[in-house]
Amino acid sequence: MESLNGFLTIKIGAWTVGQLTLAFAFILAGLLTRAFLNSFLGRKLKSLTAKTETKADDLAGAALINPLGLLLPVIGGYLALRTLLVIRPEWLENTDRFFKVGIIVVVIWTAFKMADALAVLLTELSSRTESKLDDQIVPLVRKAAKTFLGVLGFILVAQNLGYSVSGLLAGLGIGGLALAMAAKDTLANLFGSIMILIDRPFHVGDWVTFKGGDGVVEEIGLRSTRIRTFAKTVVSIPNQALANATVENHSLMPKRRIKFNLGVTYDSTVEQVENLVKGIEEYLKSNPDIDQEFILVKFTTFNDSSLDLFIYCFTVSTDWTQHLAVRQSVNLRVMKMVEEMGMEIAFPTQTVHLLETAVEGN
Repeated sequence: MESLNGFLTIKIGAWTVGQLTLAFAFILAGLLTRAFLNSFLGRKLKSLTAKTETKADDLAGAALINPLGLLLPVIGGYLALRTLLVIRPEWLENTDRFFKVGIIVVVIWTAFKMADALAVLLTELSSRTESKLDDQIVPLVRKAAKTFLGVLGFILVAQNLGYSVSGLLAGLGIGGLALAMAAKDTLANLFGSIMILIDRPFHVGDWVTFKGGDGVVEEIGLRSTRIRTFAKTVVSIPNQALANATVENHSLMPKRRIKFNLGVTYDSTVEQVENLVKGIEEYLKSNPDIDQEFILVKFTTFNDSSLDLFIYCFTVSTDWTQHLAVRQSVNLRVMKMVEEMGMEIAFPTQTVHLLETAVEGN
């Protein structure tokens, strides 16, 4: 025992063998605990989360394992440095401060990961409801939570590094007017996003037309709304401008309109026109793809070069592709009916009548 005590008191540089051994033990303990956590507890968590359908618990487990796996060696290193602080060299004077900063960073990192896991859970829950409002709120909640965590982490880190948070806030107060002017548009866009969520003129996934184009709403953010155009480009519109603009939401259509004029030539007889109007109306009423609430087929106009029939109805489906398919079938059927009745579709023409007069000589 005396020989062991004598060995531990042997000086190696500025430290004894005992101090170096204890410091090494702390580092080794941190690494071994991390390995145990990653292997044993990691497998246990994975086996538990695999039994559920949600992916939120998988992300939550990873959010706990990875930061803790980093934190344990940091704690071991901190304890090792504290063991060696007995001689207090200059480069170890700020150990406590940096250790606290490291803990704050790891905790904020974990909170960020947990916020993602919570967002996934809320997204899965909102997908089970019929309302689309919760689908739009979830991304905003996630961004707001991360923004709050980022600001909180910055304040805590600055405070532990020796900076005066109250002085920083006082400095912001002095420049508050300039900051408010600079943030005017940001606040206007934030209130614009709130108004969009309250009024709900459109939801994520809706096809909308706005000044400058149209497309499908991809995301409603805190500052802007992203719309994917049919050319596959992305348009980001500030929420302030979008909240005050006229937006036409095509996805809210309960049915889709078909409206056109059919012109037939003037050599058509009254009976042919009557039969054509009656035939088109009967076809539309027998077509299951046409909404039966309102159908209008009327002979309306004696045009310059045609007798015009006005056709007005709606397709049951609001899907653009299906609507075009139904519209095509209606057009082809109308053309066939015109041909079967011996009539012709008119196009702009002019007929010039020349009168021949005889001139008698004296």
